[in-house]
Amino acid sequence: MNKVIECVPNISEGRDTAKVGTIVGVIRRPGVKLLDVESDANHNRSVITFAGEPQAVADAAFDVAKAAVAAIDLTHHTGAHPRMGAVDVIPFIPVSGVTMAECTELAEQVGKRIGDELHVPVYLYAESARVPQRRKLPTIRAGEFEGWATKIKDPEWQPDFGPAERHPTAGCVAVGARNFLIAFNIDLDTSDVTIASKIAKSIRESSGGLINVQAKGIFLEDKQRAQVSMNILNYHTTPLYRVFELVKMEAGRYGVGIVESELIGLAPAQAFMDVASYYLQLPGLSTSALVETRIEES
Repeated sequence: MNKVIECVPNISEGRDTAKVGTIVGVIRRPGVKLLDVESDANHNRSVITFAGEPQAVADAAFDVAKAAVAAIDLTHHTGAHPRMGAVDVIPFIPVSGVTMAECTELAEQVGKRIGDELHVPVYLYAESARVPQRRKLPTIRAGEFEGWATKIKDPEWQPDFGPAERHPTAGCVAVGARNFLIAFNIDLDTSDVTIASKIAKSIRESSGGLINVQAKGIFLEDKQRAQVSMNILNYHTTPLYRVFELVKMEAGRYGVGIVESELIGLAPAQAFMDVASYYLQLPGLSTSALVETRIEES
């Protein structure tokens, strides 16, 4: 079986297409396939997805970090999405023939290179975390770029790799191994971001909501409406339809409806099969029922 891993760097630039293009351009090489680039001006963030052979993907991830550090100055950065680094997070996801432990080895390899060669503090997170409080990205990112100048002086927040001071323009970066994550946002028919924030608080795990859900209420400047921005860390335990229905129910408390939902980056096909199975009452529906799947298997 071929070894395949996915990497999904998030960079803190979603408005300057030339900068994003330059950073994405360093990925192309033998053994790596660029799958998707999703840029958002409101969040001022781009989600880049590529996959391929483990070492080739690791090398491409480092080159993305190097290009982002050179191109992005966070002292001039604003956006709705929380951020602490020019390249904010670099996750490695096992796809086939690769274990989580192997992805952690790659995360450590890339993290050490970023620290040593780019002089950016690196924090290992998710399955690669060396201490429990660094497993969850929001905990690491708390304080964001501006707050990290002071936060990094705390002995509990010494980096796993790199200098023990925030990079002056590129901040810090989280690197680690994790399972598939679905970035899923829901736009509300209101401009009142406090409603979106209340809904986010009611559904996220950290506030007693759904397990494996992170959520935040934000304001979309270009659309003049509020959004519940979410990460679903495990779609098996918390499927998309359950998240959607709970947001819809909570929004109804405030006389607010849903305008549309949004997928950032890519997601596994089975996540959408679960949604179709629920709403169409087709128990056991899977990707094997798709014509395309049968053709690919033949």
